[in-house]
Amino acid sequence: AAKRPVVNVYSAETDAVAATVQLPEVLVAPIRADIVHRVHKNIAKNKRQAHAVANNAGEQTSAQSWGTGRAVARIPRVGGGGTSRSGQGCFGNMCKGGRMFNPTKVWRKWHRQTNQNERRVAICSALAASAVPALVFARGHRISEVAEIPFVLANTVESTTKTKDALAILTKHKALADIERCQDSKKVRSGKGKMRNRRYSMRRGPLVVYSEDNGVSRAFRNISGVELASVDRLNLLQLAPGGHLGRYIIWTQSAFEKLDTIFGTRSTPSSVKKYFTLPHPQMVNADLTRIINSDEVQSKLNAKKSGKHTVPRKLNPLKNLGAMLRVNPYAATARREEIKRQRRMKGPQNLASKTPDQGTTGKVKKLHYRQMTHSLKGEEDQQGAAFLTSFNKL
Repeated sequence: AAKRPVVNVYSAETDAVAATVQLPEVLVAPIRADIVHRVHKNIAKNKRQAHAVANNAGEQTSAQSWGTGRAVARIPRVGGGGTSRSGQGCFGNMCKGGRMFNPTKVWRKWHRQTNQNERRVAICSALAASAVPALVFARGHRISEVAEIPFVLANTVESTTKTKDALAILTKHKALADIERCQDSKKVRSGKGKMRNRRYSMRRGPLVVYSEDNGVSRAFRNISGVELASVDRLNLLQLAPGGHLGRYIIWTQSAFEKLDTIFGTRSTPSSVKKYFTLPHPQMVNADLTRIINSDEVQSKLNAKKSGKHTVPRKLNPLKNLGAMLRVNPYAATARREEIKRQRRMKGPQNLASKTPDQGTTGKVKKLHYRQMTHSLKGEEDQQGAAFLTSFNKL
Protein backbone atom coordinates (compact mmCIF):
# COMPACT_ATOMS: atom_id res chain seq x y z
CA ALA A 1 0.00 0.00 0.00
CA ALA A 2 1.06 3.58 -0.60
CA LYS A 3 1.96 4.89 2.81
CA ARG A 4 0.23 8.09 3.84
CA PRO A 5 0.82 9.94 7.09
CA VAL A 6 -2.85 10.38 8.06
CA VAL A 7 -6.31 9.15 7.08
CA ASN A 8 -9.47 11.24 7.20
CA VAL A 9 -12.31 10.32 9.57
CA TYR A 10 -15.73 11.12 8.15
CA SER A 11 -18.80 12.02 10.14
CA ALA A 12 -21.62 9.47 10.23
CA GLU A 13 -24.36 12.06 9.73
CA THR A 14 -22.68 14.12 7.01
CA ASP A 15 -19.93 13.56 4.50
CA ALA A 16 -17.67 16.13 6.16
CA VAL A 17 -14.25 15.29 7.63
CA ALA A 18 -14.52 15.10 11.41
CA ALA A 19 -10.89 14.29 12.29
CA THR A 20 -7.71 12.63 11.08
CA VAL A 21 -5.92 9.56 12.42
CA GLN A 22 -2.48 8.15 11.77
CA LEU A 23 -2.26 5.30 9.30
CA PRO A 24 -1.57 2.00 11.15
CA GLU A 25 1.59 0.24 10.08
CA VAL A 26 -0.22 -3.03 9.54
CA LEU A 27 -1.84 -1.47 6.46
CA VAL A 28 1.58 -1.09 4.80
CA ALA A 29 2.72 -4.65 5.57
CA PRO A 30 3.91 -6.85 2.68
CA ILE A 31 1.06 -8.40 0.71
CA ARG A 32 1.68 -12.14 0.49
CA ALA A 33 -1.04 -13.60 -1.70
CA ASP A 34 0.52 -17.07 -1.52
CA ILE A 35 0.31 -17.18 2.28
CA VAL A 36 -3.26 -15.83 2.25
CA HIS A 37 -4.35 -18.45 -0.25
CA ARG A 38 -2.72 -21.32 1.65
CA VAL A 39 -4.04 -20.27 5.06
CA HIS A 40 -7.53 -19.61 3.72
CA LYS A 41 -7.64 -23.04 2.09
CA ASN A 42 -6.72 -24.73 5.37
CA ILE A 43 -9.00 -22.66 7.61
CA ALA A 44 -12.00 -23.10 5.32
CA LYS A 45 -11.76 -26.87 5.78
CA ASN A 46 -12.24 -26.65 9.55
CA LYS A 47 -16.01 -26.10 9.37
CA ARG A 48 -16.72 -29.28 7.42
CA GLN A 49 -18.81 -32.01 8.97
CA ALA A 50 -17.93 -35.66 8.59
CA HIS A 51 -20.05 -37.56 6.08
CA ALA A 52 -19.86 -41.00 4.52
CA VAL A 53 -22.03 -43.64 2.93
CA ALA A 54 -23.47 -46.47 5.01
CA ASN A 55 -21.19 -49.43 5.64
CA ASN A 56 -23.57 -51.87 3.94
CA ALA A 57 -24.75 -49.55 1.16
CA GLY A 58 -25.01 -51.41 -2.15
CA GLU A 59 -24.48 -54.80 -0.50
CA GLN A 60 -27.97 -55.50 0.86
CA THR A 61 -28.78 -58.12 -1.76
CA SER A 62 -28.79 -61.91 -1.43
CA ALA A 63 -26.47 -62.76 -4.28
CA GLN A 64 -23.93 -65.39 -5.20
CA SER A 65 -21.54 -65.90 -8.06
CA TRP A 66 -22.44 -68.48 -10.70
CA GLY A 67 -18.81 -69.56 -10.87
CA THR A 68 -17.04 -70.53 -14.07
CA GLY A 69 -18.24 -72.52 -17.06
CA ARG A 70 -21.34 -70.50 -17.93
CA ALA A 71 -19.68 -67.91 -20.20
CA VAL A 72 -20.52 -65.01 -17.87
CA ALA A 73 -18.47 -62.89 -15.51
CA ARG A 74 -17.86 -64.21 -12.01
CA ILE A 75 -19.48 -61.18 -10.35
CA PRO A 76 -22.11 -62.08 -7.69
CA ARG A 77 -25.58 -62.26 -9.24
CA VAL A 78 -29.07 -61.82 -7.80
CA GLY A 79 -30.86 -65.11 -7.25
CA GLY A 80 -34.49 -66.01 -7.83
CA GLY A 81 -36.52 -65.67 -11.01
CA GLY A 82 -39.59 -64.13 -12.51
CA THR A 83 -38.18 -60.60 -12.75
CA SER A 84 -35.51 -58.82 -14.73
CA ARG A 85 -33.58 -58.32 -11.54
CA SER A 86 -32.75 -62.00 -11.18
CA GLY A 87 -29.42 -62.84 -12.69
CA GLN A 88 -28.20 -59.25 -12.67
CA GLY A 89 -24.74 -58.53 -11.30
CA CYS A 90 -24.55 -56.71 -7.97
CA PHE A 91 -22.17 -55.54 -5.22
CA GLY A 92 -19.57 -54.23 -7.68
CA ASN A 93 -19.11 -50.55 -8.38
CA MET A 94 -19.83 -51.21 -12.06
CA CYS A 95 -23.19 -52.84 -11.30
CA LYS A 96 -26.60 -51.24 -11.02
CA GLY A 97 -27.47 -50.74 -7.35
CA GLY A 98 -23.96 -51.75 -6.27
CA ARG A 99 -21.65 -50.02 -3.82
CA MET A 100 -19.37 -47.15 -4.82
CA PHE A 101 -15.68 -47.61 -5.42
CA ASN A 102 -13.64 -46.96 -2.26
CA PRO A 103 -16.62 -46.07 -0.01
CA THR A 104 -16.14 -42.86 1.96
CA LYS A 105 -15.44 -43.10 5.69
CA VAL A 106 -16.13 -40.68 8.52
CA TRP A 107 -12.54 -40.93 9.74
CA ARG A 108 -11.23 -39.02 6.76
CA LYS A 109 -8.88 -36.15 7.61
CA TRP A 110 -11.39 -33.31 7.54
CA HIS A 111 -9.56 -30.53 9.39
CA ARG A 112 -6.20 -28.87 8.86
CA GLN A 113 -3.80 -27.26 11.28
CA THR A 114 -2.06 -23.98 10.45
CA ASN A 115 0.75 -22.28 12.32
CA GLN A 116 -0.36 -19.39 14.50
CA ASN A 117 2.16 -16.89 13.14
CA GLU A 118 1.31 -17.94 9.60
CA ARG A 119 -2.34 -17.11 10.27
CA ARG A 120 -1.32 -13.76 11.71
CA VAL A 121 0.83 -12.90 8.68
CA ALA A 122 -2.08 -13.82 6.42
CA ILE A 123 -4.39 -11.45 8.30
CA CYS A 124 -1.80 -8.66 8.06
CA SER A 125 -1.53 -9.20 4.31
CA ALA A 126 -5.32 -9.16 3.91
CA LEU A 127 -5.56 -5.90 5.89
CA ALA A 128 -2.79 -4.31 3.82
CA ALA A 129 -4.53 -5.35 0.59
CA SER A 130 -7.79 -3.76 1.77
CA ALA A 131 -5.97 -0.40 1.85
CA VAL A 132 -5.04 -0.56 -1.86
CA PRO A 133 -7.87 0.82 -4.04
CA ALA A 134 -6.71 -1.11 -7.10
CA LEU A 135 -7.02 -4.44 -5.31
CA VAL A 136 -10.43 -3.52 -3.91
CA PHE A 137 -11.58 -2.59 -7.42
CA ALA A 138 -10.13 -5.80 -8.83
CA ARG A 139 -12.10 -7.86 -6.36
CA GLY A 140 -15.32 -6.42 -7.79
CA HIS A 141 -16.40 -3.84 -5.19
CA ARG A 142 -18.11 -0.66 -6.39
CA ILE A 143 -16.03 2.05 -4.74
CA SER A 144 -15.65 4.56 -7.57
CA GLU A 145 -17.56 7.22 -5.60
CA VAL A 146 -16.14 6.42 -2.16
CA ALA A 147 -14.17 9.31 -0.68
CA GLU A 148 -11.00 7.35 0.07
CA ILE A 149 -9.60 3.92 0.90
CA PRO A 150 -9.22 2.98 3.73
CA PHE A 151 -12.57 4.45 4.73
CA VAL A 152 -13.03 5.46 8.39
CA LEU A 153 -16.23 6.66 10.07
CA ALA A 154 -16.68 8.39 13.40
CA ASN A 155 -17.42 6.38 16.54
CA THR A 156 -21.08 7.40 16.52
CA VAL A 157 -21.68 4.59 14.05
CA GLU A 158 -21.18 2.06 16.83
CA SER A 159 -24.26 3.44 18.63
CA THR A 160 -26.55 2.99 15.64
CA THR A 161 -29.41 0.61 16.47
CA LYS A 162 -31.83 0.99 13.55
CA THR A 163 -31.38 -0.57 10.14
CA LYS A 164 -32.88 2.46 8.39
CA ASP A 165 -30.23 4.65 10.06
CA ALA A 166 -27.48 2.26 9.04
CA LEU A 167 -28.75 2.25 5.47
CA ALA A 168 -28.86 6.04 5.47
CA ILE A 169 -25.21 6.16 6.61
CA LEU A 170 -24.13 3.81 3.83
CA THR A 171 -26.10 5.81 1.29
CA LYS A 172 -24.58 9.07 2.49
CA HIS A 173 -21.05 7.72 1.99
CA LYS A 174 -21.62 6.18 -1.46
CA ALA A 175 -21.54 2.54 -0.30
CA LEU A 176 -25.02 1.76 -1.62
CA ALA A 177 -23.69 0.83 -5.07
CA ASP A 178 -21.76 -2.10 -3.65
CA ILE A 179 -24.82 -3.25 -1.67
CA GLU A 180 -26.99 -3.15 -4.78
CA ARG A 181 -24.39 -5.25 -6.57
CA CYS A 182 -24.81 -7.90 -3.88
CA GLN A 183 -28.61 -7.75 -4.04
CA ASP A 184 -28.58 -8.21 -7.80
CA SER A 185 -26.30 -11.25 -7.53
CA LYS A 186 -28.62 -13.25 -5.27
CA LYS A 187 -29.62 -16.48 -7.00
CA VAL A 188 -30.63 -20.02 -6.21
CA ARG A 189 -27.59 -22.17 -5.64
CA SER A 190 -26.91 -24.91 -8.15
CA GLY A 191 -26.60 -28.43 -6.84
CA LYS A 192 -27.82 -30.13 -3.70
CA GLY A 193 -26.75 -27.25 -1.48
CA LYS A 194 -30.17 -25.67 -1.91
CA MET A 195 -31.62 -28.65 -0.03
CA ARG A 196 -29.12 -28.29 2.79
CA ASN A 197 -30.03 -24.94 4.31
CA ARG A 198 -27.95 -22.87 1.88
CA ARG A 199 -30.46 -22.29 -0.87
CA TYR A 200 -29.20 -18.92 -2.08
CA SER A 201 -25.75 -17.62 -2.97
CA MET A 202 -24.76 -13.95 -3.03
CA ARG A 203 -21.68 -11.80 -3.47
CA ARG A 204 -19.92 -10.20 -0.51
CA GLY A 205 -20.31 -6.48 0.16
CA PRO A 206 -18.72 -4.09 2.69
CA LEU A 207 -17.25 -5.37 5.94
CA VAL A 208 -17.96 -3.11 8.92
CA VAL A 209 -15.23 -3.40 11.56
CA TYR A 210 -16.07 -1.96 14.99
CA SER A 211 -14.46 -1.80 18.41
CA GLU A 212 -17.48 -1.65 20.76
CA ASP A 213 -20.83 -3.17 19.88
CA ASN A 214 -23.33 -0.64 21.14
CA GLY A 215 -26.01 -1.76 18.71
CA VAL A 216 -24.06 -1.61 15.46
CA SER A 217 -24.34 -5.38 14.85
CA ARG A 218 -28.16 -5.27 15.06
CA ALA A 219 -28.33 -2.23 12.78
CA PHE A 220 -26.21 -3.60 9.91
CA ARG A 221 -26.89 -7.33 10.09
CA ASN A 222 -30.04 -7.32 7.90
CA ILE A 223 -28.52 -5.41 4.97
CA SER A 224 -27.73 -7.61 1.99
CA GLY A 225 -24.03 -8.27 1.51
CA VAL A 226 -22.92 -6.37 4.64
CA GLU A 227 -20.94 -8.28 7.25
CA LEU A 228 -19.64 -7.20 10.66
CA ALA A 229 -16.51 -8.08 12.59
CA SER A 230 -14.87 -6.99 15.79
CA VAL A 231 -11.39 -5.58 15.48
CA ASP A 232 -10.31 -7.94 18.28
CA ARG A 233 -11.54 -11.01 16.37
CA LEU A 234 -10.65 -10.45 12.73
CA ASN A 235 -11.19 -13.52 10.58
CA LEU A 236 -9.36 -14.28 7.35
CA LEU A 237 -12.51 -15.84 5.90
CA GLN A 238 -14.09 -12.38 6.05
CA LEU A 239 -11.02 -10.31 5.21
CA ALA A 240 -10.25 -12.33 2.06
CA PRO A 241 -13.34 -14.35 1.02
CA GLY A 242 -12.39 -17.19 -1.28
CA GLY A 243 -8.72 -16.40 -0.68
CA HIS A 244 -9.02 -13.26 -2.84
CA LEU A 245 -7.42 -10.09 -1.48
CA GLY A 246 -9.05 -6.65 -1.46
CA ARG A 247 -12.15 -6.69 0.76
CA TYR A 248 -13.97 -3.36 1.05
CA ILE A 249 -13.76 -2.49 4.78
CA ILE A 250 -15.55 0.32 6.59
CA TRP A 251 -13.71 1.11 9.83
CA THR A 252 -14.86 2.92 12.91
CA GLN A 253 -12.37 5.39 14.36
CA SER A 254 -11.78 3.46 17.57
CA ALA A 255 -11.24 0.21 15.68
CA PHE A 256 -8.85 1.90 13.25
CA GLU A 257 -6.78 3.37 16.08
CA LYS A 258 -6.64 0.01 17.82
CA LEU A 259 -4.78 -1.73 15.01
CA ASP A 260 -1.35 -0.55 16.15
CA THR A 261 -2.04 -1.93 19.63
CA ILE A 262 -3.19 -5.29 18.33
CA PHE A 263 -0.59 -5.89 15.61
CA GLY A 264 2.21 -3.62 16.80
CA THR A 265 4.61 -1.53 14.77
CA ARG A 266 8.15 -1.94 13.53
CA SER A 267 9.50 -0.39 16.73
CA THR A 268 6.88 -1.56 19.23
CA PRO A 269 5.80 -5.21 19.47
CA SER A 270 2.19 -6.21 19.82
CA SER A 271 0.73 -6.04 23.30
CA VAL A 272 -1.95 -8.60 22.45
CA LYS A 273 -0.28 -11.17 20.22
CA LYS A 274 2.58 -12.80 22.06
CA TYR A 275 5.84 -13.53 20.21
CA PHE A 276 4.62 -11.75 17.09
CA THR A 277 6.51 -9.12 15.12
CA LEU A 278 4.79 -7.19 12.40
CA PRO A 279 6.21 -8.23 9.01
CA HIS A 280 7.83 -5.41 7.11
CA PRO A 281 9.19 -5.24 3.55
CA GLN A 282 12.90 -5.69 2.97
CA MET A 283 12.88 -3.02 0.24
CA VAL A 284 11.33 0.43 0.43
CA ASN A 285 10.74 0.33 -3.33
CA ALA A 286 9.92 -3.15 -4.56
CA ASP A 287 10.17 -2.18 -8.25
CA LEU A 288 13.55 -3.78 -8.85
CA THR A 289 13.49 -3.19 -12.61
CA ARG A 290 13.02 0.53 -12.11
CA ILE A 291 15.90 0.64 -9.63
CA ILE A 292 18.30 -1.18 -11.96
CA ASN A 293 17.38 0.95 -14.95
CA SER A 294 17.59 4.23 -13.04
CA ASP A 295 20.22 6.79 -14.01
CA GLU A 296 21.83 6.66 -10.57
CA VAL A 297 22.58 2.93 -10.85
CA GLN A 298 23.40 2.86 -14.56
CA SER A 299 25.93 5.68 -14.19
CA LYS A 300 28.01 3.56 -11.78
CA LEU A 301 28.05 0.39 -13.83
CA ASN A 302 30.86 -0.68 -16.11
CA ALA A 303 30.39 -0.37 -19.84
CA LYS A 304 28.97 -3.33 -21.65
CA LYS A 305 31.74 -5.66 -22.79
CA SER A 306 31.87 -6.49 -26.48
CA GLY A 307 33.32 -9.56 -28.13
CA LYS A 308 32.39 -13.17 -28.29
CA HIS A 309 33.35 -15.39 -25.42
CA THR A 310 34.87 -18.58 -26.77
CA VAL A 311 35.19 -21.71 -24.74
CA PRO A 312 38.64 -23.29 -25.24
CA ARG A 313 38.64 -26.76 -26.70
CA LYS A 314 39.62 -29.47 -24.30
CA LEU A 315 42.80 -31.21 -25.48
CA ASN A 316 44.08 -34.66 -24.60
CA PRO A 317 47.53 -34.39 -22.93
CA LEU A 318 48.44 -37.87 -24.18
CA LYS A 319 48.00 -36.72 -27.79
CA ASN A 320 48.83 -33.01 -27.61
CA LEU A 321 52.29 -31.92 -26.48
CA GLY A 322 51.21 -28.40 -25.50
CA ALA A 323 48.49 -29.76 -23.21
CA MET A 324 50.97 -32.21 -21.71
CA LEU A 325 53.46 -29.43 -20.97
CA ARG A 326 50.75 -27.49 -19.12
CA VAL A 327 50.04 -30.55 -17.01
CA ASN A 328 53.63 -31.84 -16.71
CA PRO A 329 56.40 -29.34 -17.54
CA TYR A 330 59.00 -32.11 -17.23
CA ALA A 331 57.49 -33.90 -20.26
CA ALA A 332 59.70 -31.88 -22.68
CA THR A 333 62.89 -32.98 -20.91
CA ALA A 334 61.69 -36.58 -20.80
CA ARG A 335 60.90 -36.48 -24.52
CA ARG A 336 64.37 -35.16 -25.40
CA GLU A 337 66.04 -37.86 -23.30
CA GLU A 338 63.95 -40.53 -25.03
CA ILE A 339 65.00 -39.24 -28.48
CA LYS A 340 68.66 -39.30 -27.47
CA ARG A 341 68.30 -42.86 -26.21
CA GLN A 342 66.69 -43.96 -29.47
CA ARG A 343 69.55 -42.44 -31.47
CA ARG A 344 72.13 -44.25 -29.36
CA MET A 345 70.35 -47.55 -29.95
CA LYS A 346 70.49 -47.11 -33.77
CA GLY A 347 74.13 -48.42 -33.95
CA PRO A 348 75.02 -51.50 -36.21
CA GLN A 349 75.37 -53.84 -33.26
CA ASN A 350 71.77 -53.23 -32.22
CA LEU A 351 70.07 -53.33 -35.62
CA ALA A 352 69.59 -57.10 -35.71
CA SER A 353 68.19 -57.28 -32.21
CA LYS A 354 65.25 -55.01 -33.04
CA THR A 355 61.95 -56.30 -34.42
CA PRO A 356 59.30 -54.48 -36.47
CA ASP A 357 57.10 -54.42 -33.45
CA GLN A 358 59.61 -52.25 -31.61
CA GLY A 359 59.38 -49.42 -34.15
CA THR A 360 62.64 -50.15 -36.07
CA THR A 361 63.56 -48.34 -39.29
CA GLY A 362 63.41 -49.69 -42.87
CA LYS A 363 67.04 -50.82 -42.79
CA VAL A 364 66.45 -52.95 -39.73
CA LYS A 365 63.42 -54.52 -41.41
CA LYS A 366 65.48 -55.46 -44.49
CA LEU A 367 68.27 -56.95 -42.35
CA HIS A 368 65.75 -59.02 -40.42
CA TYR A 369 64.21 -60.21 -43.69
CA ARG A 370 67.58 -61.34 -45.12
CA GLN A 371 68.42 -63.28 -41.99
CA MET A 372 65.13 -65.16 -42.17
CA THR A 373 65.31 -65.95 -45.91
CA HIS A 374 68.89 -67.31 -45.78
CA SER A 375 68.04 -69.64 -42.95
CA LEU A 376 65.25 -71.39 -44.89
CA LYS A 377 66.30 -74.71 -46.55
CA GLY A 378 64.51 -77.32 -48.67
CA GLU A 379 61.29 -77.17 -50.60
CA GLU A 380 59.14 -76.05 -47.68
CA ASP A 381 61.64 -73.38 -46.88
CA GLN A 382 61.42 -72.03 -50.42
CA GLN A 383 57.62 -71.82 -50.15
CA GLY A 384 57.98 -69.94 -46.83
CA ALA A 385 60.47 -67.57 -48.47
CA ALA A 386 58.01 -66.86 -51.29
CA PHE A 387 55.29 -66.14 -48.70
CA LEU A 388 57.56 -63.75 -46.82
CA THR A 389 58.40 -61.99 -50.12
CA SER A 390 54.73 -61.42 -50.90
CA PHE A 391 54.01 -60.38 -47.30
CA ASN A 392 56.84 -57.83 -47.38
CA LYS A 393 55.28 -56.15 -50.44
CA LEU A 394 52.07 -55.38 -48.52
